Amino acid sequence: MKKDKFKLSIFILLLGGFIVKILGFVIRILYTRIIGTEGISLYTIVMPTYSLLITIATLSLPISISKLVSEGKLRSKEIVFSTAFFIILLNVILILLTCFLAPTIATYLLKQPAVTPIIIAMAATLPFVSLSSILKGYFLGKLKVHPNTISNVLEQFVRIFFIIIFLPGIVSQNILYGVIAFILLNILSETVSIFTFCAFLPKKIKIEKSDFKPDKAIIERILHISVPSVSGRFIGNIGFFFEPILLTNLLLFSGYSNQYILEEYAAYNAYAIGLLTLPSFFIGAICQILIPEVSKYHANKNFDMVKRRLKQAISYSILIGSICTFLLFLFRNPLLQLLYKTEKGSEYIFTLAPFFVLFYLEAPLSSALQAMDDAVSTMKISLYGILLKLFIMSILSLCHIGIYSLVISEIVNIIFVVYLNFKAIKKRLKKDQEFIFGL
Repeated sequence: MKKDKFKLSIFILLLGGFIVKILGFVIRILYTRIIGTEGISLYTIVMPTYSLLITIATLSLPISISKLVSEGKLRSKEIVFSTAFFIILLNVILILLTCFLAPTIATYLLKQPAVTPIIIAMAATLPFVSLSSILKGYFLGKLKVHPNTISNVLEQFVRIFFIIIFLPGIVSQNILYGVIAFILLNILSETVSIFTFCAFLPKKIKIEKSDFKPDKAIIERILHISVPSVSGRFIGNIGFFFEPILLTNLLLFSGYSNQYILEEYAAYNAYAIGLLTLPSFFIGAICQILIPEVSKYHANKNFDMVKRRLKQAISYSILIGSICTFLLFLFRNPLLQLLYKTEKGSEYIFTLAPFFVLFYLEAPLSSALQAMDDAVSTMKISLYGILLKLFIMSILSLCHIGIYSLVISEIVNIIFVVYLNFKAIKKRLKKDQEFIFGL
């Protein structure tokens, strides 16, 4: 029975992820059609900033908490409460800092002063996303996937209800208000997620006054896992943050219009990448189960099971990635028309799709390294990858090939990062086995 728990957990998350993604299709169709090209352009240009803020606010909590809980060396209740105290304090500081810097980021970096209130709205959602992440990490550490699946489905239903009932009226007044409302919708959906997780907590848990006192040792342990882990994501998001800034300024310098850059970047990021990454929920499900499993076996020095789980994760990822990218390549125009009522971005999908099979290996390989206490390697790999990507993009942006400077740099980045991850895992396993057997 225990032997099948890994496969069963993945299956439940895949099934739940499939339902969530179908609902996500509906949300994306409704939202893009209601908000229009102008709204999508504004939303796309600020998304790198939002990704960066969420990375800082959550500190890779699902990974670190699930790892600590799965190891069973510390009380789960103390892990959750100590982390919650620290993360709320961090979020308060981050919100104040973001609100202060929002006008500067919008005006001088993104060259779009109108997005200032959108950035401020993003900051307001951060505590809700963070608290939800803590509870998600707890249940993943316990290998209880039902709460995560149910909360994701409920979140999507809340979003659909809001978009259908309220968003058209808001957009009719002002498109900017519509984008802000869509961002603030995260507060409502994450609150639903938090209450759902709380409903699945053990009924016998007694919350005492002493529980609200943070344990310094636990916070230090969380940070010991999170900081290297989040550093990799932070570096990736820093690169994602600077991507539209560098691209916009260099393409403007090369003679392209601001309108062209805004529309083509939206076509690339919102339509092409949006479609190509749709199957990523499959990979996300694999990673969520892979981390506590590999962490547990690695802590017990059971390297045969570590290798077995790695092979399973890689096999599933390659199989899913190959099928999905082939179908997306083949039916890119009908899918773009169905989802976004446009065929913009089709040429970018044509170029990127053959290489996205490798993209689906990035997350499992990175997750495995983190589970084996080697988050430092993922941080370094992310840094090297993003520096290479930005360097190539910057050079090619001056060669008058438009957004293809970004497309080519993305392809190089995918190949480079996957290669380094494979190399790092092989090195880590060899080092661990040599240490255990004294070779």
